[in-house]
Amino acid sequence: MKVLIVLHHRFELWNAPSWLPERLQEDFPEIQIVHASGYEGIEDSLCDAEVAITWSLRPEQLKGARQLRWIHSPAAAVHQLMFPELVNSDIIVTNAREVHGPVVAEHVIGQIFALAKMLPAAVRFQQKHIWAQEAMWRMRPHPREIAGATIGLVGLGSIGGQVARQAAALGMRVIAVREHPEKGVAEGVEEVFAPSQLNQLLCQSDYVVLAAPVTIETHSLMNAERFAQMKADSCLINVSRGPLVDETALVEALRERAIGGAALDVFSKEPLAADSPLWDLENLLITPHTAAVTDKLWDRHYALIRENLKRFLSHEPLLAIVDKSRGY
Repeated sequence: MKVLIVLHHRFELWNAPSWLPERLQEDFPEIQIVHASGYEGIEDSLCDAEVAITWSLRPEQLKGARQLRWIHSPAAAVHQLMFPELVNSDIIVTNAREVHGPVVAEHVIGQIFALAKMLPAAVRFQQKHIWAQEAMWRMRPHPREIAGATIGLVGLGSIGGQVARQAAALGMRVIAVREHPEKGVAEGVEEVFAPSQLNQLLCQSDYVVLAAPVTIETHSLMNAERFAQMKADSCLINVSRGPLVDETALVEALRERAIGGAALDVFSKEPLAADSPLWDLENLLITPHTAAVTDKLWDRHYALIRENLKRFLSHEPLLAIVDKSRGY
């Protein structure tokens, strides 16, 4: 059996470290492990591979991969793989949602604290050598506690579920929108709404956290109409994918102080352009898609890949299977 690893990204952490294929080869000596440094010319290696560990494939590449049975993406979002030829095939797709859940949830909690305690404003005043106790108190929203505040989760998967547990432990009231509300509440969640009831969540939430996949239904989910439903001092946090937010509408909402603030880790186009109006909004906290960044990342990836390879060889069900019909 042949496993092809092809992961190429401008950010070095997203590329598989050299020890990963070496360790896989040690653990699975009966498997041929091929590690490609880039996508150019992978067709020759892909044509007889049964397993591919990759961010994406093009339809024409998939056409030549006649033995391919399983694709594993080291990302949580797999919308780039959801083209008709793959969706309609028998190829299994798995993702890394459980790998990223814990660290992204920590990032969300950090963003909530930063917004509640007005840390970005404090840093700006520090850079100007200004003692801004009164100035910060006069700003809206005021510095506040998070215990007793309501957090509204849009998505209750691996990230949303982790955020729910951590937020509840901090004394926050947790409500959520999930695609299948009939599944009931998850740990730490007080109330669950259907997607059609999103406005009911927005009007109650002090912090709205986007942790849903990119689908036709979630594209531009947060638009001008949705921002109008939010409380005037509430904050939006997006750690999912940029297309969930209409960035033009968000800029307007923040400029007009229609909402209290926002924290974005993801954007419609990355890297965020230097001339984007988002940079200059004082009530917006920007992190450069670092929510999933951790020095433990590839150890977690390896544990999942190793377990799933064992299962694949034993013809057992794989972990983190993507429902291709839904795109996540």
